[in-house]
Amino acid sequence: MQGCGFRRLISARKQWLLCAILIGQVATGWAQGTVKGFVSAEKDGAPVLFAAVVLEGTTFGVSTDIQGYYSLSKVPAGLYTLVVSSVEFKPYRTEIEIRDDRVLTRNILLEPGLIELESAVVSTERGEQLNTVRMSVESIQPADIKRIPSLGGTPDLVQVLQTLPGFVSTGDQGGQLYIRGGSPVQNKVLLDGMIIYNAFHSIGLFSVFDTDIISNADIYTGGFSGRYGGRISSIMDVSTRDGSLAGLSGRIGASPFGSKLLIEGPLGKRNERGGGTSFLLSGKRSYLEQSSKLLYGYIDDEGLPFNFTDLYGKLTFAGGTGSRISLFGFSFNDDVSYQALSNLDWSNVGGGGQFIVVPTGSAVLIKGNFASSRYRIDLEEEGVPDRYSQVNGFNFGLNFKYVLGDDEARYGIQAVGLRTDFKTFNALGVTVEQTENTTELAGYFDYKLQRGPWILNPSIRIQYYSSLAKFSPEPRLGVKYKASERLRLKAAGGLYSQNLISANSDRDVVNLFYGFLSGPSNLQDELIGPDGEIQEVNHSLQTAAHAVGGFEYDLTERINVNIEAYTKWFTQLTNSNRNKLFPDTYEFASVPESQRKDFIVETGRAEGVDVVVKYEDKLNYLWLVYSLGNVDRWDGFRWYDPVFDRRHNVNLLASRKFGPKAKTEVSARWNLGSGLPFTQTQGYYQPVGISDGIDENYVNGNPLELGIVYADLNAGRLPVYHRLDLSVRRTWKLGERIELDANASITNVYSRANIFYINRVTGERVDQLPFLPSAGVDMKF
Repeated sequence: MQGCGFRRLISARKQWLLCAILIGQVATGWAQGTVKGFVSAEKDGAPVLFAAVVLEGTTFGVSTDIQGYYSLSKVPAGLYTLVVSSVEFKPYRTEIEIRDDRVLTRNILLEPGLIELESAVVSTERGEQLNTVRMSVESIQPADIKRIPSLGGTPDLVQVLQTLPGFVSTGDQGGQLYIRGGSPVQNKVLLDGMIIYNAFHSIGLFSVFDTDIISNADIYTGGFSGRYGGRISSIMDVSTRDGSLAGLSGRIGASPFGSKLLIEGPLGKRNERGGGTSFLLSGKRSYLEQSSKLLYGYIDDEGLPFNFTDLYGKLTFAGGTGSRISLFGFSFNDDVSYQALSNLDWSNVGGGGQFIVVPTGSAVLIKGNFASSRYRIDLEEEGVPDRYSQVNGFNFGLNFKYVLGDDEARYGIQAVGLRTDFKTFNALGVTVEQTENTTELAGYFDYKLQRGPWILNPSIRIQYYSSLAKFSPEPRLGVKYKASERLRLKAAGGLYSQNLISANSDRDVVNLFYGFLSGPSNLQDELIGPDGEIQEVNHSLQTAAHAVGGFEYDLTERINVNIEAYTKWFTQLTNSNRNKLFPDTYEFASVPESQRKDFIVETGRAEGVDVVVKYEDKLNYLWLVYSLGNVDRWDGFRWYDPVFDRRHNVNLLASRKFGPKAKTEVSARWNLGSGLPFTQTQGYYQPVGISDGIDENYVNGNPLELGIVYADLNAGRLPVYHRLDLSVRRTWKLGERIELDANASITNVYSRANIFYINRVTGERVDQLPFLPSAGVDMKF
């Protein structure tokens, strides 16, 4: 089955390559003249992201992308002054000549030198808002991550994600992220184009990504275009930077939570055009289990049982024309021992590459990626069988980009291959196993056009699931209307699908065993809808439809308000069956499917409103987020609220820089969340044993297990969650190339006792992290 999918992939690749070349050649013929190129830092060759590139005295202008690439097309022939500006660099000006039906390549190296920050920030953000739909997306750079109070003394991407609109975390310990009603398996995480199956460590404060190597992270919470697929809720697209070409350098850091090391530099000399070969190596290691016994014994005498190790390496070959290829590899590991658990550990190892090709004389930019990885999680508990889940996968993508004046066309092909191996047990103690190979093929076309005050972004994605022999056409659309200089209206929507499901249940309060499997074939054939009508289940995909609408408004040059209302209709979901009572065998064929299948089909919806107010100037940053959400699921019998249904969520983030050259920064974050749903305990009973059949002494018998009578599913609500975090950071320059960065932080300043869970049998309450001070030191050399 997988081999057939691979042959279809090769054939599809040939057809798409021919189409891509034809489209690129036709598009080139439309242009009057084009200037394109890459903007890089002269010092180390790093791409300059989101730099403003304009032709002086005209309306032609664009921002560079995350590779530093720009393209200005449909420019009338003539002489122009090309101007490039960006924060931390000196403005660049050069004279160019545009000729009809010709493509001019002009790569630019920028010299270090600060420009006025306020104007740069306004122009960059305003340019994005005026020229793109930007619906339900946040772009994060390292500077944004370091504004957040650094929990454990170490800034991390996950700490920023928890402040974004629509994000809900169920806990500091073992909590996963839920995005606008989507569970973790419905959120795709990409690292340099590779699919990462588990990006967050068990402690819930750290991700697998090293902040110091992140170039950019785009977070799409809904309504994303056809460029992305294979998930029905959200996308996290994380890109790492290349190693420095300026010389050998690095960074070393330590805190009570762990340590990290980064080394980078060139391999050989830079060529005459500014290209060269560079490397980057990064590693971070947690030793919280050991340090917490000494420093945080008041939390738990046994210490905090969290350990992880993350390694990442990258090798980049950059040509002077902008073409380049990067090869990377990684190893992410997590090991934790919770109370009443023997061991839970997972590992994710893999490698791959990315390449950029800039054809001579063509305005088409070609990007590609290829990768292979293995993810495995094991859970060993006393008294029950072991569980494991493993995913061996590969993914490949070939993407094309062409800019036609104010318009932009993107198109490409993508492929994903999976082998899932899964073993667990159900409520009856019966083993549930699945091993399956599957291949997913996709092609997309994404077009952005501007006409007057309107920006339209129609796209189409055609997804093919080979193991199911099913096509899934998925049209999508984004629209923006610039009502005035300050007010912009926007909307987006589309259809989405995925074949991967989670090995745990959305009804579990604490999801420890986070495994994966392909859409199971032994699903029920019918689902009773909320209106009582019987709905046919004719495939095992999870599917959804998104609709998002809102507006952006600039109160002043520095204060921006963004409000979005959304609805996600989950038209088919797959969940573990907690109502199973009978084995799925021939003798129980007359029993309803909902009582004998391992997995059940559900539907649902998520709806809400996100409000974001942002203020930023040279010294101050303020970020206020309020999210109102409601998530409902229908399982064929009742509506219920999943455990991540948080009605109200507030995040207030503030930071200010002080002192000469603004080397000291103080940050604070306050989070308030209404109580999460849980199933209450109504009572207890003594089960009657039947192991001895008619000889069972049910009068004098004394079963070891205690029976629990549950109330309605998730009808109760936990207490309100709130927490204040503070941090201060100071930077000292100790020499020409040495910089020391020290920070101190307090997590949960007023030691709020936020509940994590309660053991139903013993009544023991487990809280989330209490007052937790920390300090860390980083040295850049």
